[in-house]
Amino acid sequence: MSRSADTSGSLLRQPRAVYAVAFACVISFMGIGLVDPILPALATKLHATPSQVELLFTSYLVITAVAMLVTGWAAGRFGPKPTLLIGLTLVVVFSALAGSSDTIAGIVGFRAGWGLGNALFIATSLAVIVASARGGFSGAIILYETALGIGIASGPLVGGVLGNITWRGPFFGVAFLMACALIATLVLLPPTTKPPVRPRLRDPIVALRHGPLAKVSLTGLFYNWGFFTVLGYSPFLMHLSALDLGWVFFGWGVLVAIFAIFVAPALRARFGTAPTLYVNLALVAVGVLAIGIWAHHPLVVIVTVVLFGTVVGINNTLVTTAVMSVAPVPRPVASAAYGFVRFIGGGLAPYVAGKLVEHVGVSVPFVLGAIVVLGGIVALAGARRALDIADQEDEQVVPDDIDAEIELPEGTTT
Repeated sequence: MSRSADTSGSLLRQPRAVYAVAFACVISFMGIGLVDPILPALATKLHATPSQVELLFTSYLVITAVAMLVTGWAAGRFGPKPTLLIGLTLVVVFSALAGSSDTIAGIVGFRAGWGLGNALFIATSLAVIVASARGGFSGAIILYETALGIGIASGPLVGGVLGNITWRGPFFGVAFLMACALIATLVLLPPTTKPPVRPRLRDPIVALRHGPLAKVSLTGLFYNWGFFTVLGYSPFLMHLSALDLGWVFFGWGVLVAIFAIFVAPALRARFGTAPTLYVNLALVAVGVLAIGIWAHHPLVVIVTVVLFGTVVGINNTLVTTAVMSVAPVPRPVASAAYGFVRFIGGGLAPYVAGKLVEHVGVSVPFVLGAIVVLGGIVALAGARRALDIADQEDEQVVPDDIDAEIELPEGTTT
């Protein structure tokens, strides 16, 4: 049986603890795209400029990036399960507060608190899934990306439906769904033990001294600049209602999920991580540039955004796999280091896009985004040897150090 077939089959045979965390991941990732369909409505209702509305992404993602630096320390001090619960609780509280706010500044501020909770949850959830999922490391990554794909696909549609009623709906929707995820995690995830060696606050920064990890993380930053330029500003170019925007991004998200789960592992097995990513990043740049060239043609933008999901799905899976494969540090530390770098790019890009549109022109941020994405190919080339070695290793066997990092009680993975 091939590696991809084996890991795909393992998705249906997982411990309940894994499903609990995966469900919470779905809801968490829904929060990324949930506000997308209501961006134009927010600008109109709250009399905000596009760049001010884009701060919803910037405050959320920049705080997420910075908070990534403390996630490993928090998980080591409090344990993985309490860290997950703290993160989920913060998301519930701040998303509800955002829905209650009457100003764009208030929503932006509450999105920052939302980002803090999301960071505590995202990095820890990946480590928990890797530690407890069947199917080895590759199977765990596929499971994590499955949750990401489902969340990204469903988030905009839920946001569109709720946003069609009121712009506050998506925020309260996240609060409710995250409360459900909080209860599921509390009930279904068994108590977890703290790692034998407590992580230090500086560990993620120190980890970035490792050349291949730093270069793959930079690839993530450059890619996320282009990705969030599209995600953050393309809704303004489509001239659609919140519900129709939800359907557009639902189609995009479905392709993200399909290509992340099924196509990316097959391409990696056939061509290798680095060659696949070289071609895929070039296609990402082409997609971003196409939106910029035809920015005044809504139908072209809509079709391009939907098809954009194919390259996004491949990139999400392979870059995450690459980071975890080349990192010489415990995977929670690697996840935190990578998250810190990539979310900086994702956080700054939408705000820069809004400013460039206001002062230069609507096509400029997309041209810039395409150029930045191409920089990811250059960064990735510096890690080619490490990626080729990782591809040759048997990823079906989960290293012993993972079990030492986050230990679940005996019997929970059977």
